[in-house]
Amino acid sequence: MTIKKIALLLGLFLLAVPTVFSIDNLKLNEHLDYGSDSLDGPLITGSDARSGFVPGKPNYVIIYGEGCFNSKRQARRTVELYNKYRSRVHFVVIDLDVQRSPEQQQLVKVYYKGYIPHVLVLNGRGEPVYNQSGEVDSRVIEDLFNGSASQ
Repeated sequence: MTIKKIALLLGLFLLAVPTVFSIDNLKLNEHLDYGSDSLDGPLITGSDARSGFVPGKPNYVIIYGEGCFNSKRQARRTVELYNKYRSRVHFVVIDLDVQRSPEQQQLVKVYYKGYIPHVLVLNGRGEPVYNQSGEVDSRVIEDLFNGSASQ
């Protein structure tokens, strides 16, 4: 097998790897103090909080720090969105205070602007339709899920 064929196969494999991961049962940390920058532990938990981009459907990505009250409020919105859209949208939770998977590290490298919370919505082809730091109203994200992100 030639080096080009091996590289192509490896590339295809790496593209498929994130589809193995599935984040499920997202839950908000019950002990969050929304009025302070206290370290309350992971803001969101799930059965696999190390997932990356999944092609073929919209992906909602939140990048946060555990001690940020803005991140805590966005985490609450994230779980509410998850409960409403989990059958149609893949959710990626990236906690900057813990070790990240290679797929998450790549998302951070490409899209993270250095401020938290950071919200990213990718369409099914992996193209960003929203990529901003700061809190974002759930209605803005819902409009994306129902419009440009669904394509």
